Amino acid sequence: MQLTAIYPGTFDPITHGHADIVRRASRLFGRIVVAVAESPKKEPSFSLDDRVGLARAALADLANVEVLGFDMLLARFAREQGATVILRGLRAVSDFEHEFQLAAMNRQLAPEVETMFLTPAEEYSFVSSSLVREIARLGGDVSNFVSPAVVRALAERYANH
Repeated sequence: MQLTAIYPGTFDPITHGHADIVRRASRLFGRIVVAVAESPKKEPSFSLDDRVGLARAALADLANVEVLGFDMLLARFAREQGATVILRGLRAVSDFEHEFQLAAMNRQLAPEVETMFLTPAEEYSFVSSSLVREIARLGGDVSNFVSPAVVRALAERYANH
């Protein structure tokens, strides 16, 4: 039986920390769906299509990983994808309270789908998309935190700032 896990997020942009979690999870599950949320309330820097494209580029070497955009309730999307697990990343203890609340809500909405928490490798534990965006916006080098495609996209996005 091939298990499917879904790894949701805004991925604005996808970082090496995100990719690390996906890479490690790809050894545990037959299929991983990286679910890029539309998230208009978060006012992402990149369009949904751009974020999906950047995630696909960052994860292109993983045969059992699929990147899809979505704009619905995560529990419904997980069911549509046949996911049995929702993967969530925890960088620090400060992430836990919010993630615990989301896991409890998802359990109420989709009791057949479990939530699994993974932590990124230590060298990525401090990296967040918002920090990467801010560094790029201020002209800093983000190449240690994101893939070359994301470095280029951020440089283009913030070229006139």
